[in-house]
Amino acid sequence: MAQVVRLAAQGLSDEAIARHLGVSVRTVRTRFAEAMTELGAQSRFQAGVEAARRGWLDQ
Repeated sequence: MAQVVRLAAQGLSDEAIARHLGVSVRTVRTRFAEAMTELGAQSRFQAGVEAARRGWLDQ
């Protein structure tokens, strides 16, 4: 989950993330939704802010 958020924070599209990870776009979106739930975020932007606050983007 954190890897998907990190790549999205770098500006990659869902399609580019899927290619990078070798998974489907649907899998990327599912993982992002799971990350949003874990982070308590209502939007992808809010997920990025919360992930940064928790140090997910530093790894």
